[in-house]
Amino acid sequence: MRTLTRFAPLAIAAALCAAPALADDLPTLQKIKSSGTIVVGHRESSIPFSYLDGNQKPVGYSMDLCNKIVEEVKKELKMPALVTKLTPVTSQTRIPLMTNGTIDLECGSTTNSLERQKQVAFGVTTFVSPVRMVVRVDSGVKTLDDLNGKTVATTTGTTSDRYIKQNEKGHNIDVKNVYGKDHAESFLMVETGRASAFVMDEVLLAGFVANAKNPKDFAIVGPALSTEPYGIMLRKDDPQFKALVDKTLSGLMKSGEINKIYAKWFTSAIPPKNVNLNLPMNAQLQEAIKNPNDKGI
Repeated sequence: MRTLTRFAPLAIAAALCAAPALADDLPTLQKIKSSGTIVVGHRESSIPFSYLDGNQKPVGYSMDLCNKIVEEVKKELKMPALVTKLTPVTSQTRIPLMTNGTIDLECGSTTNSLERQKQVAFGVTTFVSPVRMVVRVDSGVKTLDDLNGKTVATTTGTTSDRYIKQNEKGHNIDVKNVYGKDHAESFLMVETGRASAFVMDEVLLAGFVANAKNPKDFAIVGPALSTEPYGIMLRKDDPQFKALVDKTLSGLMKSGEINKIYAKWFTSAIPPKNVNLNLPMNAQLQEAIKNPNDKGI
């Protein structure tokens, strides 16, 4: 999901103070070799990309891809005992924690946008998702027009209002945004009736619906407001590390192994509730796998 380029001042301050700046702006591989540790940023509720399982362990599609990258880093640096440190990130902190050197990879559900490319870099696209909205079936909301005057949930650092108004059918819609600290809290607002809709990437919405107490109480409705290419995020202006990331991911695509990883998380039962999202690979992702690229939107 795309986010606003400005962040809450306190969140940025906390992120920047959480770790020292990159020592002498070392290239990532050199930094990893010097410290003996690679730091992987993960999400806590971005099902099925990067989230905590029943044992509070970060798992998911993006985590599996990042684990493949970590294995290649170990080979490249000839450091089989390289330590992997897992650091939780949010929509607000992921970019500051990348630019200040706290994390080396961000493994979540981050959209590769042209605006973000001014601050960070991305590996080749690993997922493509339309943006839609989830509502309670009993809310009466079925189209964008039904949202006029209603409350719409969005996760802090993102904006649903912009997506709605950018859509041709949404020009005359005026909504009130309420903000959740993460996707789980935003979905909870719809679940408890505090918001009429939660606008987010369709695949993330499907994950929350599938894991809800009563999945039949919810529906994903409305047109696609945007199409989002996801990428593993890394530091900008580090061609050596980006080449390793892209080579690893492109290799998984060429060999077909990425199809197995996809099936594991999108068309099979996943933890913690053994729910199957039943989301076959869409045509846009098939094309991205056939022709790997890092184009942003």
